[in-house]
Order: sequence, then C-alpha cells, then structure tokens
Amino acid sequence: MNIMNDIVHRPWPLPSKYWIMRQTWRNLLFLHWPIPLEKLRPHIPSSLQIDTFNGSAWLGVILFVLEGIYPRGISAVSVTPKFPEINVRTYVKCDGKPGIYFMSIDVQNWASLIIAKRWYRLPYHSAQISFRKEGQSFHFQSIRKGNSNTPISFKGKYVPVSEVYFPKEGTVDHWLTERYCLYSSNNGGNIYCGEIHHQPWPLQKAELEIVRNTLFTPFHFDLSEVKPIAHFSTGVDSLIWNIKKRRIK
Repeated sequence: MNIMNDIVHRPWPLPSKYWIMRQTWRNLLFLHWPIPLEKLRPHIPSSLQIDTFNGSAWLGVILFVLEGIYPRGISAVSVTPKFPEINVRTYVKCDGKPGIYFMSIDVQNWASLIIAKRWYRLPYHSAQISFRKEGQSFHFQSIRKGNSNTPISFKGKYVPVSEVYFPKEGTVDHWLTERYCLYSSNNGGNIYCGEIHHQPWPLQKAELEIVRNTLFTPFHFDLSEVKPIAHFSTGVDSLIWNIKKRRIK
C-alpha cells in the first residue's frame, strides 16, 4: 500500500508531497503514565499548551527499533544500520494543533546524535542500548552515558498478549498513539514543528516487567507507584517532513 494514498485517518491534510525521509519503526512498546498537569508544566515551553485526556496530562516512554532511514530518492538503501531508541515524551498543542513533545531521546546511533539533534532540535542523549527477542518476549536495557553517579537507565521485558486491533477515535488508546506532528524548541524559545505521516497503529495489549527505570529522574517525577498503560505494535513505515519554525498566534 502506498503510504501517501492512505490519508483517511489523518486529522489534517498532508503538508505537501515534499517529505524528506522515510523511516521504518518496528516492535514498539508504548508505556503511558497519567501525571498531574502542574508537575509537567515547568518542563514544557510556555508557548505550548499541554494536551490532556479526561483532565490528565500523560507521560510516555516509547521503545522501538528503527530499522531504516531512507532519504527521499534513495528508497532502497538505509543511511544507517538498524538501532534501538528509547524516548520520553508528552502531548501538547500549538494553536490548537495536537502533537508530541520529546523530553529525552536515548540512542547510540551517531547520525541521530549529530545530525538529528541539531537539525530537529531534539533532546538526544548517547546511550548504550541492548535489544533482543526471545520467543515472544522482547528484552531491553539502556544506560545513558555521562551519568556515572546517578545513571539514567531503563531495563525490562515485554510481550504482546492480545489480538491486533486499531483503536477507535475518542478512546485513550487512540489519543495516546495517533499523533502526526512533533514539536521542539531551542534555547531562544522558538518553537519548531515537524510533520509525520504513517498508517494507523496496529496495537496489541502488552504485559511487561520493568526491572529498573530512572528515565524520569532528571525531571524529578516519581511514578513508581503508578501502573502504566502498555501497548505493543509490530510497527509502521513513516514519512518525515522537514522541520519548520512555528509562528505562534
């Protein structure tokens, strides 16, 4: 199926035909915790509104394998080998348009660290990440570099436990996963927007065991007593547009 032809599910039209790269995302774990809006607010640029569902803000940890990055015009060859990524994100609006705001992104891929960090103004960190599949279970471990005294780490395993389904609009599953743009900011306070397109997420319920999670430590969030909502997805292919400075109305 041509990704560009499958647009019925999108909340707004495609920005243009001039996307700049295609990415392949596989074997995703979506974890989401409700968090009081007032705890999250100091960590989000003031020009962005925090998006809420049923009165609560949400904090997500998304773990996946990025199997390929294909620049426009080079459809058959990835510019990097596959690598795992772990990101911490939340959900915001800019002038009413909902999207993702990344709070941290851990990778060990040099291209993401050097190029994407500067280009997309995203909070990338260098980390040592292992990811493997054993039977139906996925095992992961990440340790961020440069934090030897209080290491930022994430370790555990997860397994899909339900049939595949596509969440209905209006449900929390749909609200947490169906997002088609990202926002970022720089030290000067400017807001940037990057458009994303992919087919709807095929989701499964997931069971997980978290052995260690200190990803929230830099933000002073303690969610250890809160059980997250867990989803698994085999993945999607995505199209990424160039980032643009957003004029705030």
